Amino acid sequence: MVGKVGRPHGLMGDVFVEVRTDEPQRRFAVGTRFTTSQGPLTVDFTRWQGRRLLVRFAEIGDRDRAERIRGVELSLDVPADERPDDPEEFYDHQLLGLSACTTDGDPIGAVTEVLHLPAQDLLVVETASGQPAFIPFVRAVVPHIDLAARLVTVADPAGLLQADTDDVAGAAGLGDSSAEGGNDADRHRLDLS
Repeated sequence: MVGKVGRPHGLMGDVFVEVRTDEPQRRFAVGTRFTTSQGPLTVDFTRWQGRRLLVRFAEIGDRDRAERIRGVELSLDVPADERPDDPEEFYDHQLLGLSACTTDGDPIGAVTEVLHLPAQDLLVVETASGQPAFIPFVRAVVPHIDLAARLVTVADPAGLLQADTDDVAGAAGLGDSSAEGGNDADRHRLDLS
């Protein structure tokens, strides 16, 4: 998902879009065709209004139709081999299914989801016990990703991967953005495509 349709603007069917990609100029280029729950939507026009992206879709010609697509998620098929320019950026789909192991080589499980939360991004790893482990996606905790080997290496700071925890997210300090490893300089940047 690269965006979510917001409120209409004007009478011609323009809508504000909540952008969820690091590459809005590329993902919202004129002619881009999105897959949505309401059928395909093709970008006809875009412009920034302050910090918000205003989009006109070819299939939406008036305010009433624009109102009906409010809240629709905009998805885009990205070729499996496409990579962001920065080697430390990853698309969500590239991380899904990766095997996770500790820095000692002990298996943890498989990445099943990437959560984008206000404090930081999380990798959700299904462990052998079937319980999810919520791994903060910061360099201090995830020091290495090898897409070719389909492997993500996880450092286990103080109890993050403890076997029977009721609140792994709490143990990782996710409720506090000042927790160790939570500053923006340590993050692996993700493209939300």
